[in-house]
Amino acid sequence: MIPFSLKNGTLCVEDIPLPEIAAQYGTPCYVYSHSYLTERARRFTKALDGAGKGKALVAFAVKANPSQAILASFAKEGLGADVVSAGEIRRAVHAGIPPERIVFSGVGKTAEEMRYALEIGIGQFNIESVSEIEMLAEVAASLGKKAAVALRINPDVDPHTHAKIATGKADTKFGIAAEDALSAYEKLASYPSLKIQGIASHIGSQITDLAPFEAAAERIYEIITALEKAGHAIETADLGGGLGVRYKDDQPEPPSIEAYGEMIKRVTKGWNCRLIFEPGRSLIANAGILLSKVIRVKESKTARFVILDAAMNDLVRPTLYDAYHEIKAVTPSAQAYQADIVGPVCETGDIFARNRSIPAVKPDDLVAIMSAGAYGATMASAYNSRPLVAEVMVSGNKSALIRKRQSVEDLMRDEQKVEWL
Repeated sequence: MIPFSLKNGTLCVEDIPLPEIAAQYGTPCYVYSHSYLTERARRFTKALDGAGKGKALVAFAVKANPSQAILASFAKEGLGADVVSAGEIRRAVHAGIPPERIVFSGVGKTAEEMRYALEIGIGQFNIESVSEIEMLAEVAASLGKKAAVALRINPDVDPHTHAKIATGKADTKFGIAAEDALSAYEKLASYPSLKIQGIASHIGSQITDLAPFEAAAERIYEIITALEKAGHAIETADLGGGLGVRYKDDQPEPPSIEAYGEMIKRVTKGWNCRLIFEPGRSLIANAGILLSKVIRVKESKTARFVILDAAMNDLVRPTLYDAYHEIKAVTPSAQAYQADIVGPVCETGDIFARNRSIPAVKPDDLVAIMSAGAYGATMASAYNSRPLVAEVMVSGNKSALIRKRQSVEDLMRDEQKVEWL
């Protein structure tokens, strides 16, 4: 489905014109299409049906968008969760995802986080270093529990994506080097409080070519074969996530979920283990927008600036990654102009688009920053004491506030006065 489309000259989310959303909930606000994100979840589950042994686990990468409403939607579709902190575990469980469907990844798990995960019965720990093996063994033993463990292996595969979101190369902080895998599993096997459950890999995000996924899977299978020859049974293989989405309207469509699923089934044919996948961006990115209002249009001798009420603290991706987002006028006019589209924050880097052609908007017009469902609200901050914005979910002609807009009082609530100052 197409979640955002022009109807009678106005951009709508499903069946609701975006001006109605702005009037009811204010701007800036994030707006999500429930129908689109559930459709993506169902397509992913269907595409991977028959891959590996038994039913594959599709574990949504909570870091992409940890909204309770979104997690609850995925829970109802039978998805699990890929998490990297105790906070994400708590969010997933609170939203209705059973602990046994949760995979705990991340390079910096603390003993306290491990203890909590063990106490609630986490499905699998993806461990990323020998020292982490040692810590988990000690924590599990202290609780009288046996932790189910997969080691995350770094296959040294170039995902051909932005350097800041590439995680499968040898020079990143993630995983255990492939050549050290056997010795690491021997170490793991030596602890009575740990159970070898599987193997894991994740090579990066926003990957728009299937070849790196195939290369990584083949490398992982080589290691599985070596481990089984050494007497280590591998029950699960977590192949990570990273499937990219289209951010530019004129960009070639990335591989579809179905094409990804066909590749996975071909490459993993004959694997005698359950497969786990960790999609994030591919499920939620194009389900959401950041809806904003034009404050003013500023003209200078060298440039035109469209100043929005949204800023880099609300959506940091363009500043952090030089990421491209389509920006659309909600009620586009026939005339257009070139402009820098910026926010009101006191940073030169507070810019959503530079020298972009856009319908000639004026103060109080609405614009939609597209493809903002992933790594948008979750990476927002209160810089310049700008409260976090509202989030809204839409299904058909229904809308609901899923996170209320913060106030400045909310920002100051946990701060304390110091008597001696």
